Parts: sequence; C-alpha cells; structure tokens
Amino acid sequence: MLDEADIKKVLVVVAHPDDIDFGAAGTVARLTEAGAEVAYCLVTDGDAGGFDRALDNGGMAALRRSEQTAAAKCVGVSDLRFLGYRDGAVEQTLGLRRDIARVIRQVRPDLVITSTPERNYARISPSHPDHRAVGGATLDAVYPDARNPYAFPELLADEGLEAWIVREVWLTGGMTPDHYVDVTLTVDRKIAALRAHESQTSHIPDLDGMIRGMLSGHAAAAGLPEGSYAEAFQRVVTA
Repeated sequence: MLDEADIKKVLVVVAHPDDIDFGAAGTVARLTEAGAEVAYCLVTDGDAGGFDRALDNGGMAALRRSEQTAAAKCVGVSDLRFLGYRDGAVEQTLGLRRDIARVIRQVRPDLVITSTPERNYARISPSHPDHRAVGGATLDAVYPDARNPYAFPELLADEGLEAWIVREVWLTGGMTPDHYVDVTLTVDRKIAALRAHESQTSHIPDLDGMIRGMLSGHAAAAGLPEGSYAEAFQRVVTA
C-alpha cells in the first residue's frame, strides 16, 4: 500500500469540471499542503452541464474551463489538461485510453485518482455514463497501457514518452469504499472549490450543509472522532 508520505506526484482524471471537487478536492488540498504535485486531466469541458441554456453552443464549455481553473487554485493546483471530448458522449475507446496514457507518461504520478467504472445503485449521481467510461479507460491506461512500451508505440517513437508504472489508483463514487482520507482541516477549501463552479452549484440551497453531511458520514464509517470529515475511495494497488 502506498503511504501518504510517499505520494509526490498525483494525477486526477475525471469526465467533467467539478467531478474532482465533489469527489476528492479535500484530499487534493491535503496532498498539495504536504508538498505533492497534483495535475488534473479533464476529459470533457462539461459543455452539456449547467442550467444557463443561453450559453449553449460553446459558451458553457469556456465558462466551465474557467470555473475549474478557479476551483483548482483553491486547492493548490495549477496544472490542468483538457482533452476536449464531447460531454455526454464519452466512450471507453482505445483512443481515450491512449490520450490518458499519454498524460500519465507525461506526469509520471505515484497515484492516480479517478471515478469508479462501476454503477452505484445506492447513489445514482456517480454513475453518469461519462464517469464510468472515464474510470474504466483510466484503469486500462494505468494497466496495462502506460507501463507497456509496446502499447501505443507512437507515444514513445513520436513523443519520447517512456513507459511509466502507477503505484495505486483511488476510485471515487463507488459502493464499496475501503480507504478514507481525513479532510477535516481542508473541508473549507473543498467547499470553496465547489463554489467556484457557480454554473453547477449556485442552485443548491445549502451546499455547505450537503457536503459536510456527506463527509461526516464518511468520517463515521472510518471511525474518526465526531466533528471530523472524510473523503471515501476504493483503493486499487497497481504496482
């Protein structure tokens, strides 16, 4: 198992702007505070999300990129990479695996955080088809693609990207979490990051209460003291 003190580089791969912040922003803030370098890979620009239909046909994508950039700043991240796939139409293709493997070889992370590829029957919101497709493609990009020099040989031949072994993957949104990160000291930064996604969260009447309620439930499951907050993951050892 990867010790938190050994995590020097992290790559977070998600489908949409705000997926990171709902699932793992408190953990990201904790890791950056400890000195880890964190990069974000956004597969889509989130152009099919939000409630302002006046921003259709391109305006929403630009807005959501800017919101994610602001949210990332709240938790100490400045390295954002947008792959430009169409929101709502992501599929677990070889092309997506190659594009994620490319970013893995560029960043060379110890840890990758992504969404679960499994459907959550207890809570439907993590089960967006884009989330599941990105989670599955990311796991395939971690193993075997990024570590196999014979997978997508053009990444080495044309771009000079050597193979890389990711040591662990942490999955968000699943039904069977087995790893909890205490984010009591970074919960305010997580909520600030979520508020930066104004197009997605401004309609939520009590965002603060909703997030704290969810995280206090995770903390209770983790056996943390009352008043604590935690984010939940399923841990996959990949090294």
